[in-house]
Amino acid sequence: MRGTETDPLPSPSAWVADQARLYEESDGAKGTTMHGAPCLLLDHQGRTSGDWHRTVLIYGRDGDDFLIVASNGGAAADPAWYRNLVANPRVRLRVGARRFTAVAETLSPDEKRRVWPHLVEVFAPYAEYERKTERDIPVIRLRESE
Repeated sequence: MRGTETDPLPSPSAWVADQARLYEESDGAKGTTMHGAPCLLLDHQGRTSGDWHRTVLIYGRDGDDFLIVASNGGAAADPAWYRNLVANPRVRLRVGARRFTAVAETLSPDEKRRVWPHLVEVFAPYAEYERKTERDIPVIRLRESE
């Protein structure tokens, strides 16, 4: 089975796949929060396979843009979805009932410092994730595109 832009592959994590399915099937009315934080559906293209994949991610805002954090729970390695965004920055988002195309861009260190307090306010565990890893946790801006 290959994931397409209109029919992406579900996450290999059962609970993420279940939440994404609930989010999609309810047209963004259910499954829109995780641990009290708002979340979106991110459809992204695999850097080696070319397949499209879907995951659920907590987000913050910076003006009209969406911000996501490649925390991977504070693990030593970046999540696979982040490596995919670096290779293929054009993505599809669902935020509530809205579905649209966006472009992903990793924030500079200065930009990250500016928005990090907001992201920790949205999801407090990010601060602990940052403390427990030696890698710099990327923050990604998702800007709506045409």
